[in-house]
Amino acid sequence: MARDEELHVLSALDSAKTQWYHFTATVVAGMGFFTDAYDLFCISLVTKLLGRIYYHVEGASKPGTLPPNISAAVNGVALCGTFFGQLFFGWLGDKLGRKRVYGITLMLMVICSIASGLSFGKDPKSVITTLCFFRFWLGFGIGGDYPLSAAIMSEYSNKKTRGAFIAAVFAMQGFGILAGGFVGIVVSAAFKAAFKSSPYSTDPLGSTVPQADYVWRIILMLGALPAALTYYWRRKMPETARYTALVAKDAKQVAADMSKVLQVQIVVEQEKVERLGQDRKRSFGFFSKEFAMRHGLHLLGTAATWFLVDVAYYSQNLFQKDIFSAIGWIPPAQSMNALEEVYRIARAQSLIALCGTVPGYWFTVFLIDRLGRFVIQLMGFAFMTIFMFALAIPYHHWISKENNIGFVVMYAFTFFFANFGPNSTTFVVPAEIFPTRLRSTCHGISAAAGKAGAIVGAFGFLYAAQSQDRTKTDAGYPPGIGVKYSLIVLGVINLVGTLFTLLVPESKGRSLEEISGENDGGDHDKEAAETQGVHDHTGSSSSRTLPLPQVVETKILQT
Repeated sequence: MARDEELHVLSALDSAKTQWYHFTATVVAGMGFFTDAYDLFCISLVTKLLGRIYYHVEGASKPGTLPPNISAAVNGVALCGTFFGQLFFGWLGDKLGRKRVYGITLMLMVICSIASGLSFGKDPKSVITTLCFFRFWLGFGIGGDYPLSAAIMSEYSNKKTRGAFIAAVFAMQGFGILAGGFVGIVVSAAFKAAFKSSPYSTDPLGSTVPQADYVWRIILMLGALPAALTYYWRRKMPETARYTALVAKDAKQVAADMSKVLQVQIVVEQEKVERLGQDRKRSFGFFSKEFAMRHGLHLLGTAATWFLVDVAYYSQNLFQKDIFSAIGWIPPAQSMNALEEVYRIARAQSLIALCGTVPGYWFTVFLIDRLGRFVIQLMGFAFMTIFMFALAIPYHHWISKENNIGFVVMYAFTFFFANFGPNSTTFVVPAEIFPTRLRSTCHGISAAAGKAGAIVGAFGFLYAAQSQDRTKTDAGYPPGIGVKYSLIVLGVINLVGTLFTLLVPESKGRSLEEISGENDGGDHDKEAAETQGVHDHTGSSSSRTLPLPQVVETKILQT
């Protein structure tokens, strides 16, 4: 939109000082991601317990494990649900508005978290079937939270600290993962103290006490608690000013909502809103040639980088327990009872989250508006590549007992640079660079590409990480390429991610309308198309980037 056509309420949001409503919105949206991470990653704590309980083989030398197809389903079904939820709710968020859809996703999470722990029946088939059914719909709700939370936070934030607030929402995932590990430690320790049992090697049947069936159910069901606590506050949040003004075209409503949020009196600009709505150059659709020219390469860049980072990230996160077992950091399964194994896995996962995952997220929060999105993403992919190869090439050095701690430290660094890198920036950038009317849709597509990568990582790593020696594979699995070569493959994937990062524009310090080209209107179509693929990634202006924002006088009457 031309400078004289820029809505004053949007200028007010862009230039507003950091206020209490910014932090409120961050916490309300962030608690959804806390729940998302808890629900998606806590399943990795209990899969070995499910194998011991429901797939015990009498006379076997090792505890029961989930068959390959069952393990793939349990670990991956929520990711499949998330994939479809991101596409559906991303589209719906642009059609109906962010607020109207926001509460639906949260209620899905609450109901399905509880239901997944209540899985009906006693035989393995009934339990696993109902568990997978409810975890699919849990993932569907989680998927909706990605585009909606990102769009809401970006449209509420000022341009100076927008990256930090969007990243802070996503950073709550770190605390969700940490909380999942903590709950696993507490619940397993409590049951272990109350119900004593011998290791599997001593008493195969007695090593899994009947009460262990409650442990995995409690861990899964507690994921409903944080989501339920934030439902009321989500319903109280007003629709974002950008959606109300630029998509719903309701100037009175946006003035009323933002007067309350900003605590100033906003002038109604109905005529200006209507003029903007009548400009066909600002209303092109997703499948139009105009969108392909302006944003086609941007969408390819955000989707491809998210896909690639999630292949690496989810394969590492969901299968930490397998890697820790391979290097001897967790004792052999037959030397522990069922509850001890859950405790050990939860403790190891919590340590990685505390030392690598959580700090990485918050480094991004504090530095993203200083270094920029592009620098952090490129640096993160590069360091992930380096550390993956550093783990993989001398792998036999790391698996010797005296070097186990060194392996864990290096492994933690890959998580640190994933989160102080592409795992965070791939969430932030799609919420900034697309037009308001398509922002949620494009973020949902980018996020769904990421979940497709997560599915590849989750399913593929199950088989790839198996030993090349058939006698050392888990029950029911064919020989794979082993952990060493799996890490090499992940290193190559991260390297490719650095190349696709070049398609992603820098969005630091500019208004959403300038980044997306909504300020250009019909006069700069050719220039907007040319901006794709060639950007000044420092965030400064150039002849081939969108112009930097100018100061616009706002009609705000202080109350």
